[in-house]
Parts: sequence; structure tokens; C-alpha cells
Amino acid sequence: MTPAKPDLLRDNELIYGRLLPVDEPHLIQRYNKALAAFGLEPTKLKSFQIDRTGFSPEIAEECGDYDYLDPNEVNRRFIILTPSQIDLPVVHTAFSNTSQLMFEFMSKNRRAIDALTIKDVIYGEIEDSVPKVNDIEDLLSINQVEFKVLSAEDVLGKAAELGKLVDRLRQEPDAWRDNAMLERMVDLAKVCGDIRENALVPDQVIFRHNAYWTSHFGGLYVFVDPDMTTVICDPAAPGFRRSRPWQVSYLSINDADKVFRFLAASGRLDLPRASWIEASGYLEHRAEMVVRALIRDAEPNRNLTDVDKVWLQTWIQRNADLITSDGNFPFLNAAKREIAQFGHLKIEDVPPRQRFLVVRARPDHHDAWLTNQLISDFVPQDFVSRYVFNKPGFYKDFDGFSDAWRSHVVDVLKTTYLKDKAAFRARLYGLTD
Repeated sequence: MTPAKPDLLRDNELIYGRLLPVDEPHLIQRYNKALAAFGLEPTKLKSFQIDRTGFSPEIAEECGDYDYLDPNEVNRRFIILTPSQIDLPVVHTAFSNTSQLMFEFMSKNRRAIDALTIKDVIYGEIEDSVPKVNDIEDLLSINQVEFKVLSAEDVLGKAAELGKLVDRLRQEPDAWRDNAMLERMVDLAKVCGDIRENALVPDQVIFRHNAYWTSHFGGLYVFVDPDMTTVICDPAAPGFRRSRPWQVSYLSINDADKVFRFLAASGRLDLPRASWIEASGYLEHRAEMVVRALIRDAEPNRNLTDVDKVWLQTWIQRNADLITSDGNFPFLNAAKREIAQFGHLKIEDVPPRQRFLVVRARPDHHDAWLTNQLISDFVPQDFVSRYVFNKPGFYKDFDGFSDAWRSHVVDVLKTTYLKDKAAFRARLYGLTD
């Protein structure tokens, strides 16, 4: 069970933001029918919010279970009340690609979802090949998922039945004489409408399960390339390096050198070059985050409300020994000078962990978001990047912050990223979506 997050995050829409309010009695009734179908107690709330999958933080708190739609952290459940859920975020999931899978399902079956949700609630499971994850091999066995789709009033089932009767009427010359069948078709049409016009049965329910992060085993990454699947996690995870070495490469998340080499060799990284570094302000951002983290460690209870660049520069000068012993701020300044002079940085000369300070995911790679999430694991000082790409990591970090630092983090996010998310992502990370 996930504990309730501090009100500070909620009040500033840094958690559970952009959710859809559900307060109409008929929609609450439909939601309760889906809960009942999952064997769960109906909600007594008169209003709550839902994400793309139908997850509600208010209902999670009411039932005391944040995994009420994800009981084994696999075969994720979903509840669709309205087609507009497609535009919502996914705020609680064990797999980073749940959001994309839901988007693909709702996009491919838009007409059916539009028609069904006029009269009914759609619910079901994103079903894969394993009922429970016990080791890494269980995760790797999931190559595709199938959306098992149901509806509370069985509109789907009735539409399928009506479709078969329509086919029979067309194919059997004397079928029109069967009064009982015709009466049944009329009854079904009252529920389903004209199925020739309204596509009530989803067209596509099977989707590929590609690269992802999962919360299993303390956090695990899976990257899929044509000839090799790469798993990056804590080597203590069950099944690490146990099988299929010709198909699966296992990397310890504690081995910065090997992880970096994999990301670079597989074309997932933008290496430090003037072409993007100088215009983006990326190194300046990293340097500021490094200094702020040092201030947090040295003075965890300092009020940083009125901190500006002049104050930061003064603090740096007064704490030169601390800055030097940490090494990251001087390194970033030296990297900036080298890139300005030569147009690039000799990355092979950089210590492994510091390499992650000066790279980002290649923006045009299909794994860009996942790669930026992995990079953020090696640069925890940059809480902005953690928030943008690695919310599970950010929230875990946030739980351990002092009250003063929590307030500071929220202020920085509000004045930087939240001001214009798309522009911020485009400038620093080159991402346009």
C-alpha cells in the first residue's frame, strides 16, 4: 500500500494533478458496478477523481489499498467511464508503459468506447501471460498484453449476440420467419442501437509489451533491441543472470560504467556536444541542481524561499572547500569550457557516474522518456529531472526531505517546470511531445 502523499504536493498539483472529477450520480453508480465486478466494496463518496485507467486516489484512501486496481502489480485492471479519460495521466502503476498501453487501446477503439460509454461502463484487465511476478523471468515472459473487456450491463455481449443474429438473418433464407429470433433482435437493439452504425465491439485488444520500468524488485528496467533484451536492476533481484544469456543481458544498476556504455552503444544517448548543450542551458541547470543539493545536505533546515542566483553564487564562494570535495560543480564548469572550445567533451575521460551529469536521452529515440528516467537514477541531485521523468523516484525522495527542503522543491518546480511543461522539456531535453 502506498502512503498518502503530503498535502503540499496535492495543493500544488504535483501529485494527482489533471485528474477527472466524477460527481454525477449515474457515473458513480457505473463505477460501483465495475468495483463490484472486481469483488470490491462500492464507494460511498459523492465525488472523486480518476486517471486514464480509472484509478482514484480518493477511493484508494477510502478502501485503504492503493493497489485496488493492481492487486498483484500485474494484469492491471481498468475502468472507463468516458472517452475523455484518454487525455488524462496515469498516476499509480507498477509498469511505466501502462499509460501508453491504455492510450493505444483507447485510440484504436475510439468508436466502440464512444458508443459504449453512452450507456455503460467499460472495465476489465490488461492481461498478460503471468498471474504473479516471482522473478525476472516472469517479467521477461510478457511479450504482449490483451485487453479483456467487459461492460456492466453486458452491452458488449448483447452487441455480439445481435451481430450473430443479423448474420443469421442475412445467410439463412427462412430466418425472417423465426418470430422469437426477431423479437430477441428488437430487444437487443433497444440496448445496443443499430450496430451497423455503432461499433460496439473493440477492434484491437492485443498490444506489444516493449521497453518499460517496473516497481518490482526495487525497480527494474527492460530495454528491447532486435537481437538482445537488456535488464538493468539490483543484482539481488531473483533471477538475475539466471537464464538465456544469448537473449538477455543483465546489468547491475550499481555499475555506472556498464549502464552508460550500454545506453551509448545502443544509440539512446545525446552525448555532450555544443550543438545542443549551449542552446539548452543543460549544464547550467545541472550545476544549479548540484549546488542546491549540497545546500540541502549542509543546511537541511535553511529557509530557501528568497534564494536567487546572487545568493547561490555567494554560498558557493563561502563553501569552496565543500564544492571542491564534492567535485561535480567544478566538473560541470570545466565541461562547459571544453565544449565551448572544442565543440564536444571527451566522455571517455570522465568518471562513470559524472558522465550522467552531461548527457540526456536522444530525443528522437522511442525509449527517450525511459532513458531519461534511468539517467535520473544516477543524478538524484536533479530533483526537477526526477519529477519530470521519474515520479516514483521523486516521491520516494520527497518523503525523506525536511519540511524546509520540501517547500523549496515545490517552489522551484512551480517556477520552472510547471510554468510551461512543454517548453521546459523542449529546451532542456529536446522533447516535443
